[in-house]
Amino acid sequence: MLVLASSSPRRRELLALAGFEFAAVSASIPEVLRPDEQAIPYVTRLAREKAEAVWASQSPLVRDGDPLLVLGADTTVVAPDGQILEKPADEADAARMLRLLSGSTHKVITGVALVSAAGVEVAADVTYVTLVTLSDEEIAAYVATGESLDKAGGYGIQGRASRWVPRVHGCYFNVMGLPLALVSSMIEGARARSMRPAGVAASV
Repeated sequence: MLVLASSSPRRRELLALAGFEFAAVSASIPEVLRPDEQAIPYVTRLAREKAEAVWASQSPLVRDGDPLLVLGADTTVVAPDGQILEKPADEADAARMLRLLSGSTHKVITGVALVSAAGVEVAADVTYVTLVTLSDEEIAAYVATGESLDKAGGYGIQGRASRWVPRVHGCYFNVMGLPLALVSSMIEGARARSMRPAGVAASV
């Protein structure tokens, strides 16, 4: 049984796009950046905390013979000056973020965590995204659509901001919130290990 520890419609859509059958359970944890915490440790910590919280609530409900896997994920944007950009607090904050990203290349980092009876596997994926130079008028018009308010960095690559992205280096789906190739390999590996008889080592 695969459970996505997320209320994000984008992550649900992506996991379904990859052909996985799963349930989605929201994880309520504080998403607070710790002092001096770097981007990759930050997103992998949050991904792990989400997955572990849902594992704790779901594991007593699992039937025998149906191994539980819980997938957590968290995405952030790192501006060219090194600032970690989470979801904007309001429209003014979204405009500030877009000005930081305008005319430059930034990093989008997603941490993923997969919890199973065997333990926790954690990984991260990094994608480099280039934005064209944006005018104040373009930023104001985009922010006014409301599209930026629930997205790290203040924009969604799958929405109206797509016209501003001439170049992506790395996994496109990572920018949307779930690096599908990485996640698929983690899930398939965990399932293979759960089916292996106890005491049987993997072939090399």
